[in-house]
Amino acid sequence: MTDYAAFARLGVSTVHEAAGRSGVIDLPLTQIVPGSRVAGPARIALCAARDNTMVHALIAAANPGDVLVLTSVEPAPYAFIGELLATQAKQRGVAGFLVDAAVRDVDELAAIGLPVWARWVRAQGATKGELGQLDVPVVVGGVQIRPGDLVVMDCDGAMALPAERAAEVLPLALQREQHEAAMRKRYAAGELSYDVQGIRKLVEGG
Repeated sequence: MTDYAAFARLGVSTVHEAAGRSGVIDLPLTQIVPGSRVAGPARIALCAARDNTMVHALIAAANPGDVLVLTSVEPAPYAFIGELLATQAKQRGVAGFLVDAAVRDVDELAAIGLPVWARWVRAQGATKGELGQLDVPVVVGGVQIRPGDLVVMDCDGAMALPAERAAEVLPLALQREQHEAAMRKRYAAGELSYDVQGIRKLVEGG
């Protein structure tokens, strides 16, 4: 069973490095709830262009702990979620949203406290009535995300990891965390990475 709480605590940068520097979602994401972090299994809505019909359907199908990944065949700055959909999602126990579209009602979303990362913030609302697909593989920010894949998000952005790699990557990420804690103590005591990592010798020779 995947330890999602551990992945959330470790965060995007550590997990990304432990996974072989893979999985970073290359989008300019806005973290709507400052200080929030989340990890969980992806549930996916692939929407028609500028239409959020499938977002409503995905929230109705969501399980507690799911990270809802919202995208479309033509990602554009139309609001896929706002206060009312976030209220429903929180009530259903959704862990968070990765929105490859826009969100609105930002103050209200922050007050609700459900973690949301969004590509755009726009008042322009989406239409309803066009069917898309649920829980199909998508590509977001250059990264393929499949239903059930691990999604990790924090102040550094978002990343996705194939579900089958989670058990392999977690111990590597924990090792990296321990190593960085040790380095932090050394640097706080006055040592320099310039020396510890052998960069001085590389730059200055000798």
